[in-house]
Amino acid sequence: MHDETSAPDDLTWIRESPAYWDKAKAQIIGASPPGTFGMDRLSKFGEGALIPGDWWRVERDGDVLAYGWMDTTWGDAEILLAVSPAHRNQGVGTYVLRRLEDEARGRGFNYLYNVVSPLHPNADGVTSWLEKRRFEISDDGSLRRSLVPRRGD
Repeated sequence: MHDETSAPDDLTWIRESPAYWDKAKAQIIGASPPGTFGMDRLSKFGEGALIPGDWWRVERDGDVLAYGWMDTTWGDAEILLAVSPAHRNQGVGTYVLRRLEDEARGRGFNYLYNVVSPLHPNADGVTSWLEKRRFEISDDGSLRRSLVPRRGD
C-alpha cells in the first residue's frame, strides 16, 4: 500500500494554457457524482470549450491521472483537485496539492483554500484528507492553509 502523504516521482505536471474542456476532463471531473465539485457547471461545457481558471494536468506515460485548478480570490488561491478513481490512494492527490502550493507560493499568495461542497458524496473524507495536510476550517466554512511560514518554522 502506498503512503498517502507521499507523492510518486514518475508524474508530469503540465500547465494547460489556455484550458479547454476535453474528453479527459469529462472522464475525471464530469463523470464525478453530482455535488462532488462546487464547479459542477464545468461538465456543462461542450468538447473544446474554453474553461475558466488556471489548469494543470498530471500524466504518467501519456495517461491523464488528475487535474489541478486554481483561481484567485482577494489574493488567495482557491484550488480544486480531481484524481481519476483508478489512481486514488496512490499519492497522486498529494502530488497535485504540492504542485498547486508551489504555483500559488510562486505568485505570492498567502493562502490556499478549498470549499468542500456539502453535497460532496465524501465530504467528511475530503475534509479529513485536507486537514491531515494542514488545512484548517475557517469561519466561512472553507478549508484554508497558510503559505506564509510561521515565526519559528
